[in-house]
Formats: sequence, C-alpha cells, structure tokens
Amino acid sequence: MHFELTEEQELLKKTVRNFVDKEIMPFIREWDENHHFETGLLKKLADLGLMGVCIPEKYGGSGMDYNALAIVCEELERGDTAFRTAVSVHTGLNSLTLLQWGTDAQKQKYLVPQAKGEKIGAFGLTEPGAGSDVAGIGTTAEKDGDFYILNGQKTWISLCDVADHFLVFAYTDKAKKHHGISAFIVERTMPGFSSKAIKGKLGIRAGNTGELFFDNVRVPKENLLGEEGEGFKIAMSALDNGRFTVAAGACGLIQACLEASVKYCHERKTFGHEIGKHQLVQQMIAKMEAGYQMSRLLVFRAGELKNQGKRNTRETSLAKWQACDFANEAANDAVQIHGAYGYSSEYPVERYLRNSKAPVIYEGTREIHTIMQAEYVLGYRTDKPLSKMLPAWPFTESGAEES
Repeated sequence: MHFELTEEQELLKKTVRNFVDKEIMPFIREWDENHHFETGLLKKLADLGLMGVCIPEKYGGSGMDYNALAIVCEELERGDTAFRTAVSVHTGLNSLTLLQWGTDAQKQKYLVPQAKGEKIGAFGLTEPGAGSDVAGIGTTAEKDGDFYILNGQKTWISLCDVADHFLVFAYTDKAKKHHGISAFIVERTMPGFSSKAIKGKLGIRAGNTGELFFDNVRVPKENLLGEEGEGFKIAMSALDNGRFTVAAGACGLIQACLEASVKYCHERKTFGHEIGKHQLVQQMIAKMEAGYQMSRLLVFRAGELKNQGKRNTRETSLAKWQACDFANEAANDAVQIHGAYGYSSEYPVERYLRNSKAPVIYEGTREIHTIMQAEYVLGYRTDKPLSKMLPAWPFTESGAEES
C-alpha cells in the first residue's frame, strides 16, 4: 500500500477542493435552509470530468483509479453531504455497476453518457417495507413478450427527481426469494414511471431524495442487467461500491468538523485562554484526528483492492461502518466545542451533525455492518467469487471489455 497520493491524485484533490470552496461553501447554508438541490453543480462536476472519474476512457470516463473516486467524495463532503451523495449514487451505485455487469451495448447506451455527465444515474432498491431485508421488496417484473412489466414502489432514493436512468430491482420469481430478484435499467421517460421528493428530512436538506413509482412500466428485455435471478448479487456488489464512496465522504465530514473546530478553538476564549488550551477540548480534537486518519486508511485499503480487481466486501464494510461512526462522533463533538453557537445555523457544525446521521443508516446500518464483521471473524460468512468483477486498474482495452 502506498501512503502518499500520486501527483495526479494531488492535482485532483486540489481541483475538487477549489471547486468546493468556490461553488459550494458560499451558498450551502442558504441551499440547506431552503431544501434546495442545486442541479447546476452536476454539469460543473461533469465539465471537470468528475462524474466518471474512475470509469475507463473507452466508456467516456477520466480513467483514473478507484481511489480517485474516494478523493472526489471526501472533498465534496467537506462541502456538504448532498453533493457527495450525488456522486456516490451516480458513479458508485449506478455507473460502476453498469461497468461491472452491463453488456457492451448497455454500456454504450447508458454508461458512456453517464460517465460524461450528459445523463444522470440513480439506484432503486429500498422500499417502504424493505431496507436491510432486501428479500422483502414487493416490486415485481412480469415477462410479457419482449418486455418486462414493472409494478411497485421505491423510497429514500437519492436523485429521484433528477436522474435520467435508474437501476431498479424487482422480483421476476417471488418463489425463489433472493434468487428470484432481477435488475433492470429504467428510463425516466418510460410511461408509467413517476417520482416524488420527500420533505422534512433531518439532514442532507440540500439533496434530492424521494420515492419512485412504477405503474405497468414496460421495460425492454434488453434492459435486463445481468441474467434473471442475478439481481441480489448485482445489488450487493453495487453496495460494495456505494459503501466505499460513503466511507470516503465520511472522511471529508470529519475533516470539515476539524477545520471548523480548530478555527473556533483559536477564536473563542474562556477563563482567559483560547478554548483549545483546555484538555477536554483537546481530547475531542484528538479523537477527530484519530478517527480521520484511521478511516482514511481503511478507505484507501479498500480502494487498493479494487485497483487490483479483488473482492473487497469485507474491507469496504469495515471502512463504511467505522468512518461513518467516527464522522457522527466528530460532528457531535464539534457542536459541543462550539457550545451554544453550535446549536445555531450561524456555524456549519449543526449541519454537519444533522448530515452525519443518515450515513450510519443507509447502505447498511451500523448494526448490519457490526454483524457482518463478527460473522467474517467467526467464519460464518465468506465471499464467493462473482461471475463478473470490476476491471483492475490501470484499465486496458481487454480488461475493460471483460468487466
């Protein structure tokens, strides 16, 4: 493992940081208070090549390694979780899944415009009655000649009103339980599809999250991703990529908490000293720094396994669990350091605390990841080889095709 960023990665980090400082920081308080998702930022991210940063160039991406995606997500979440979430969903959950499981025709039609940022992708798995229990989904896909007829509902879907393409999971054979779930590429323009945003969220208010509805949506058979019955495997492999980006973003949130807290520690004085001189405040700062450093190492370890083309479910789960917990604790401590001011939107830390709660719930709750890690150690859980893997990096023409 390399502990220093390459010259290319350093340049990427600087580019995204400058973007955040210029395009997000001056406006985020207003967007958050007004529950406004600034869609124009997606075009600006695309212009910088960041919507397909780790997608091979042959499919319209920038061709950088998987840790480049982690760098993008970390720096974006330093600005706000909403924009890291957009890249997580578009690139991590959707585009990388198309890269891994799609046919070349599907990649040309859907992945290429997504990697270029011309189209936006999203991911539809969670339902009102099915979160951690994926087998509990109720959405169905019934074969009808050259089409599948989709009926059902999804909820808590990021980019619900913004995305052009959705990866949707539905039962093609309910009797087979997990083995009866299949994955489909659904276009917003298909008749019978509709979406609705969810209001009143605790955090990530500057993002677009909501519900998807499928009322006899006719999906061409060519839009079946993988084979019938492979949907559960596809969903779980997609979550490996999504969790990787969430963990990376959590590092950015810890970084934001540190920056805000250190600044305040030097500004605020009590009992004749900067509050940073008080040992219990130092303890909270030290915990943030330790959490950041440990989380970042876990994230980059998972990314290196991706670069090598190796299965990384166990490592990514650990990174997601720990980084999100550390971020939640860092945000809570940041509010405490700010005292009463931390309870006001005058300072950003109250937003950090609100935003930090969602990642310990979505893409596998902390409880799910705790169980997963214990089962790995106890020998109750092992990861079987997948029929298709993400291509190793550096990408080659043959490697990209075999993905």
